[in-house]
Amino acid sequence: MNWWLLALVMIALIVASKLIHFKHAKHRVFTLLAILLVAFLYFSFTTVVQSHAIDLKTAQGVFSASKIYFSWLGQAFVNVKEISGNVIRMDWVPKNASMTGAATSGSSDGW
Repeated sequence: MNWWLLALVMIALIVASKLIHFKHAKHRVFTLLAILLVAFLYFSFTTVVQSHAIDLKTAQGVFSASKIYFSWLGQAFVNVKEISGNVIRMDWVPKNASMTGAATSGSSDGW
């Protein structure tokens, strides 16, 4: 049932964007990013709620789901930040290679 609702919303957004005939590419990019953001939030929320078997029909269940989801989302951003930092700190220059890319033996000139 949830998949149908999301598919219907996405189709409605796509049809609306086609009917409006955006004149600039940045509007299309913004629309695409908005659709992707909504899809990400929907799928991540439903995944977290289903994995914790939370009942969204009660106020306590909604509060609990919100608490768990925002905790999960915050940890996801921390993980992305940590991975990005590790990628930046990596040494991407190959060791023992000349300017042409051929390996040299014993050269320690920093390339």
